[in-house]
Amino acid sequence: MILSKRAEVDRFLSSPSADIRAVVIYGRDRAIVRERANGLAAKTVPNPDDPFDVAVLTEGDIDGEPARLQDELSALSMMGGRRLVRLRLDDKASADKAAAEALKAHVEGKLNPDALFLVEAGALGRDSALRKAGEASPGAVVIPCYEDEAGDVARMIREGLAKDKVGLTNEALELLRARLPHERGVARQEIERLALYLGPGSGVVATPADLEDFLGVEPEASLADAAVDAFGGRLGAAQAGLRRAAAEGEAGPAAVRALGFHLGRLRRTLTLIKSGAGAQEAAKASGVFWKTEKEFLRQARAWTLPHLDELQPEVLLADKACKTSGAPDHLIAERLALTIAGKARRLGL
Repeated sequence: MILSKRAEVDRFLSSPSADIRAVVIYGRDRAIVRERANGLAAKTVPNPDDPFDVAVLTEGDIDGEPARLQDELSALSMMGGRRLVRLRLDDKASADKAAAEALKAHVEGKLNPDALFLVEAGALGRDSALRKAGEASPGAVVIPCYEDEAGDVARMIREGLAKDKVGLTNEALELLRARLPHERGVARQEIERLALYLGPGSGVVATPADLEDFLGVEPEASLADAAVDAFGGRLGAAQAGLRRAAAEGEAGPAAVRALGFHLGRLRRTLTLIKSGAGAQEAAKASGVFWKTEKEFLRQARAWTLPHLDELQPEVLLADKACKTSGAPDHLIAERLALTIAGKARRLGL
C-alpha cells in the first residue's frame, strides 16, 4: 500500500495502524526519510534507543548474511510488547532483495507479529524488489518522500523559529525560503543558526534588511537576480548571474526553476491586479522582495497575462530538456533566459 499525499502520510505517522507490520520510507532527501522514520519509531516503542526492544541494521549487516534480518524479525521483545527492527539501506541489489524477502515473510505472519519492520532507503527505482513487495502488500505501507514544496519550507521555518521565540516578516520569510538549501537536514541547521543569530527568546521579528548580513551572497540569490534581469530585458546581466550561480554549484534545472518562479510571481501579481488589487499590494501578496519591488512593478506594467501564457511552454520545455536531453543544462537555462530577455525587449523593457 502506497501513501503519497501529505495528509495521508501525516495521519499514518501520527497514529500508525497496529495491523501494519512493515513500513518502507524512501527518497533522495535522506533527511526527510530519517525524520519521518524517527517519528514513526517514537510512536512504536517507548524508547527507540533501547537495545532490548529495538534492532538497528544496515545493509552491511545483512550483506552475505541475509538470514540475520529474519532472525531479528523473529525475536521477541525482552520486556514484552512491541519490537522494532530498523533497516537502513543504500543501493546494493542484494540487500534490496533480502529486505523484500523478509518483508514478504513478515507481513504473511511467519515471523514475530508484534514486530514492526521499518526500512529507510534512498531513491528506490520501479525495479526495486523491496518497493514492489511493499506496494503489493496490504500489511505494509510504502511512503515516498519528495522534495519539500514552498509551503512546507515556509511552515518549517515558522515552526523552527517559533521554538526560540523569534520570527520573520512575510517578506523576510519568503527571502529565507528562497535561499535555503533543498536538503531538509541542512535547511534545519540553517534555521537553527538564524535563531541564534536573532537571539533565542528575544521576540525579534526580523525584516529582509535584518537578514542581509546573515544570508550574504548565495547561489540562489544569483539565480533570483538573473531571473529579474531576464524578465527586465537585460540579457548580459542575466547570463552573468546564471554563470555565477553555476560556478557556485547551482545547475541548470535550478536556474530554469528560478525563471519559472519569477514568471509565476508576475502571473499572480497581474491576476490580482486584474481582480482589483493595487499594484504594490499585489506584488507584496506575491512575495516580491522589497529591494526588487520597483523593478518588478516596472516589469508588471509591460508584461501581460497572454504574454506569460505564450512563454510558459518554453519554461516547461527547458525544464524537461534539462532532465532528459543530455545537453549541457546550463546552456539550456541560458537559452531560456535569452528567449525571455528577447521578449522583454520587444515589450519595451
